[in-house]
Amino acid sequence: MGDRRAQDVKENGPHLAPTAPNPAEQVECSGIPNGDSGSAPTTSLYKKRWAIVFLFSSYSLSNAYQWIQYGIISNIIVKFYTVEAFAVDWLSMIYMLTYIPFIFPVTWLLDKKGLRVTALVANALNCAGTWIKVASAKPELFWVTMVGQLLSSLAQVFILGMPARLASVWFGADEVSTACSIGVFGNQMGIAIGFLVPPILVPNVDDVTELAYHIRIMFYISAGVATFIFVLVLIVFQERPELPPTQAQAQARSIQPDEYSYMASILRLLRNKPFMLLVVSYGLNVGCFYAISTLLNRMIIEHYPGEEVNAGRIGLTIVIAGMAGSLICGIWLDKTKTYKQTTLVVYVLSLVGMLVYAFTLNLGHLWVVFVTAGVLGFFMTGYLPLGFEFAVELTYPESEGTSSGLLNCSAQIFGIIFTIAQGKIIDKWGTLAGNIFLCIFLLIGTAMTGLIKSDLRRQKANQQTEVQTVSPTGSISSVQDYGATSCGRPWQRPS
Repeated sequence: MGDRRAQDVKENGPHLAPTAPNPAEQVECSGIPNGDSGSAPTTSLYKKRWAIVFLFSSYSLSNAYQWIQYGIISNIIVKFYTVEAFAVDWLSMIYMLTYIPFIFPVTWLLDKKGLRVTALVANALNCAGTWIKVASAKPELFWVTMVGQLLSSLAQVFILGMPARLASVWFGADEVSTACSIGVFGNQMGIAIGFLVPPILVPNVDDVTELAYHIRIMFYISAGVATFIFVLVLIVFQERPELPPTQAQAQARSIQPDEYSYMASILRLLRNKPFMLLVVSYGLNVGCFYAISTLLNRMIIEHYPGEEVNAGRIGLTIVIAGMAGSLICGIWLDKTKTYKQTTLVVYVLSLVGMLVYAFTLNLGHLWVVFVTAGVLGFFMTGYLPLGFEFAVELTYPESEGTSSGLLNCSAQIFGIIFTIAQGKIIDKWGTLAGNIFLCIFLLIGTAMTGLIKSDLRRQKANQQTEVQTVSPTGSISSVQDYGATSCGRPWQRPS
């Protein structure tokens, strides 16, 4: 029996029915054709994939926490370093600024050198940034803390483009969306913790020596966590599994680098008018979110003095509600495939939420701010995955990494503009005027979203694309290919 099976495999290749893999390492194996010689490379899912994605999510969390850790206690940082509020705003905006020029070189590096090199560089920068901040806990060393934040912001560029690629390399077709969500949720959870923890660790005290002690403790905790994660990445993080997880990934490994032109892909995207409308409208919405997050402490403290801790909790509410919104919107899209309609409705509700938040912020009731901020976060942050999903539909078969890079660039640019402008407006005319300023641009974004022509290219391609596979009887049959890599998408050459 064993000899006949071995002879059959030798002559006909492995069958789709899985043989018994090592349960300690693999949970699924299958055979797929390579299209060249009739033999069928084996695909496998390794249990280690969950360790890899949770490790990525952990260092993404560590980095995202640092983005907002200054902004949510900006009044305390202003007092400690004796700098202007605008200088403290730059500790947040530096994350946006560094992303713009570096995202495309980093995306190219991810494509050429792979996951492990990108992860090591990200963690080295993130860890170095946290330890530099430890040395900056003195009133005269604001420039040192800015250097540390600069390195952390550079690490972010190596992190934001990773989830889809990591999911594609390690996970099966029916797990990719879950894996991608875990990676993205790590970033969102880091922002949530960044809103919650710094106001607790750094109380608003007048004694500069005591304040320096609390700030130093905050920096030490960040550095300790980042160092621990860096060591884990060095030991655990692997470039890719020995065997590919899906048929699509097995085919992807055989593609030669010279078959893909990165610049040609960017040029095609720039000529795609519906996509460019989405790029601008996406940037307007997410840029508003960045401005609100950066300036939240200033807005809350203006109307509720001494409520630094509650300002952090309000920020936490925004992010947690947004995580729920992202999940619900993603499930709705999977069920209905109504990309433009859903994106437009959520955009309109983001505008409504922003208007309600703007006009209720000064009522004097913190519970009202919690409710309105939660509603705003649910729709505004819930819009994030909708924008990426709609972009993939409009740009298929271009790489998702390239299209998401352009979307993120737009968001960073508008984030810087809105943060600076809203900060100046708040200083001169108050928070209501600053929030109305953002509402105007959300209205413009809503109109632009309505003008986007819905061209669901990916759905059409999914309906037409078929691959040949070996049946359990050894015959060749035709089946639909849903071997996905990028958050549930059919495989595309990564950017």
